[in-house]
Amino acid sequence: MNTILIIEDDTALADGLMRALSSEQINARSCNGINTARMQLEQNIYSLILLDINLPDGNGFDFLKELKTKYDTPVIILTANDMESDIVSGLELGADDYITKPFSLAILRARVNAQLRKKRRFGTDDNNGQSSIVYCSDGDAEYRYVLNDYIFDFRRMEFTHAGTAIELSKTEQKLLHILTENAGITLTRGRLIDFVWSDGAEYVDENALSVAIKRLRDKLDAQDYIRTVYGIGYVWNAD
Repeated sequence: MNTILIIEDDTALADGLMRALSSEQINARSCNGINTARMQLEQNIYSLILLDINLPDGNGFDFLKELKTKYDTPVIILTANDMESDIVSGLELGADDYITKPFSLAILRARVNAQLRKKRRFGTDDNNGQSSIVYCSDGDAEYRYVLNDYIFDFRRMEFTHAGTAIELSKTEQKLLHILTENAGITLTRGRLIDFVWSDGAEYVDENALSVAIKRLRDKLDAQDYIRTVYGIGYVWNAD
């Protein structure tokens, strides 16, 4: 049974969403503000969060940052804010999807189900201390990638370069994950967008990917590792 928390101050809309999403596999609950959401999250474990940005007791973007710091729960932003800058901000802060109102219930269900289907794969290996990366289906296993003075531990969400800790957003972690998993292989922009944001279930402006890649490069000082393949996409260069 998956449990979804809907954070929405419009009571009628929240009730409608609960009815639309509830099923034998999904238990949907709602709350009307950030303070109530904090209490709900302390008392229960949720599979997915639907988050409105315009809430009566705080800013949804600020709360999104708090959520991504404390919990490893997927978040879909559900809001009337349809400005490109808001969409990019939400995705860069770690939102797993961004849906603007008005929306189709069929599309909402598809995107909710896409997030619930996502599973992480982690693993360990060692290759003479140079470069290691292995994935396995055991959710308790560890996944580390080591290359020169980079150490990426995706299970613990710890990333270091030359001994210095680096904080990455969820979006940046996902990008780094797929790039290192496919080291030496050019990944198209479309494939990266599908993996990081939508699992193939949504449209994302390609500018969001360019922004995320630039921030990841800058944070890791990885201009020599994250290479642009013009007209195609990006590649993690491990040579």
